[in-house]
Amino acid sequence: MEADIEAANRELADARSTGKPCPPLRGRLLPEGDVESAYRVQQLQARAWQGRGDRRVGAKIGLTSRAVQETFGVFQPDFGMLTDAMAVGDGVEVPIDRLLQPRVEAEIAFVLDKDLPNPQLTTVDLIRAVDHVLPAIEIVDSRIAGWDISIVDTVADNASSGLFVLGTTPRRLADVDLRLCGMVLEHAGEPASVGAGAACLGNPLHALHWLADTLARAGDPLRAGDVVLSGALGPMVAVTPGAAYEARISGLGSVRTCFSNGGNQ
Repeated sequence: MEADIEAANRELADARSTGKPCPPLRGRLLPEGDVESAYRVQQLQARAWQGRGDRRVGAKIGLTSRAVQETFGVFQPDFGMLTDAMAVGDGVEVPIDRLLQPRVEAEIAFVLDKDLPNPQLTTVDLIRAVDHVLPAIEIVDSRIAGWDISIVDTVADNASSGLFVLGTTPRRLADVDLRLCGMVLEHAGEPASVGAGAACLGNPLHALHWLADTLARAGDPLRAGDVVLSGALGPMVAVTPGAAYEARISGLGSVRTCFSNGGNQ
């Protein structure tokens, strides 16, 4: 089994470096439903990134929106690591060739100012640990051909992470109702995706709670300064080369990203 885990890691690394997606891992290198082995593959990637100098800056939660769950037939959340190399400035152009099969989704990002080392947190514990929230766009990507993913494939692939963009208008939790805040993700001035905070496990705080508890139990807890992308507020949108996208979240402001046409376009 260890050889298969290492082989899965190599295939994902090769897909990243060559720009050519690999076939699904499930049923081939990793058993169907073996989420534990998939996270071991993810950990191998994380070690490699940190070994080359990438700095962990937080975590992302995936598969929190019912719309996204139904797209892939995966009905449980997962998580992946965020590094400084994945961060993109608000409105900064992203080279499309840096990605394989990018899609965008609007999210709420939490920024922590306290460690969360203990499982079985209360809502009060979470609220006290959050310094502020920001509007965010996650640029998700998949190293699996055709986005043909199961929970095993996406977990192994660092929860289908790509890049992330944070807005620049921090808000205190007391100033916004995360459950009721509406979201629209626009492309060319037209709505491409709509949703609300309630689409993220009922409330983005619930997603943060799940992640904080999960990581604390695994012995790798969230820390002060971490950024947490809490999950999509609506359906993801396939990226068009050369296009720009803007996410507006009521009470939080807006955040933008745009893409180059690519050298081979």
